[in-house]
Amino acid sequence: MTAERSDRPGDEPQGGAGDRRDDAEGAGRRTYSSDVAFTPAVKAAQERLGSRTAYGRMESRQGWRTAVDTDLAGFIARRESFYLATASAEGQPYIQHRGGPPGFLTVLDAQTLAFADYAGNQQYISLGNLTENPRAHIFLMDYPNRRRVKIWGRARVVEDDPELLARLADPDYGAAPLRAFVFEIEAWDINCPKHITPRYSEAEIAPAVAKLQDRIDELEEELTALRAGG
Repeated sequence: MTAERSDRPGDEPQGGAGDRRDDAEGAGRRTYSSDVAFTPAVKAAQERLGSRTAYGRMESRQGWRTAVDTDLAGFIARRESFYLATASAEGQPYIQHRGGPPGFLTVLDAQTLAFADYAGNQQYISLGNLTENPRAHIFLMDYPNRRRVKIWGRARVVEDDPELLARLADPDYGAAPLRAFVFEIEAWDINCPKHITPRYSEAEIAPAVAKLQDRIDELEEELTALRAGG
């Protein structure tokens, strides 16, 4: 993604205060997109530990984005996995890994993501949590390029939309999706690359392995020819 940003207080983004918005309940209080994570308790911790001023500048200048742009859409389209976080009504958190072919997490529009849900271990923890608490979080990792994207929002389960399920289904999976998870974006941000250890999938290292194998085959042919001539 081209707009590399971080959560470090010294790396505030430049630009207009496009994330400034009125309170949803109409109280007239001006809030920011990052308030989805920067609760009063979080801001109090930032104040106590010395980062609130810098994050306040970040909020007033631009803050976190609230819609899918071209860079984020491309980033999502290349991912083969992500982590989905939900919580029960009492606040008990749960994180679930989701995997599939690139593009299985689909951008429906600038505010909406979705993915198909197939038969699994039948614990239904994420599904159950969402029936009583729609707040959710998506965490995406790009290990080779040391990038991570955090997306806050609300999620719901859709079971009666054949057109949506057909759009999200993986034709090569060999099973029909049972339902869809639809995620409405409230805010998203990019973390800094610090402490991300690069990792590579089988598909990502395949070209390098192929070159090595070609070289091994070439050397073995040369060795065979030398032995035959000796």
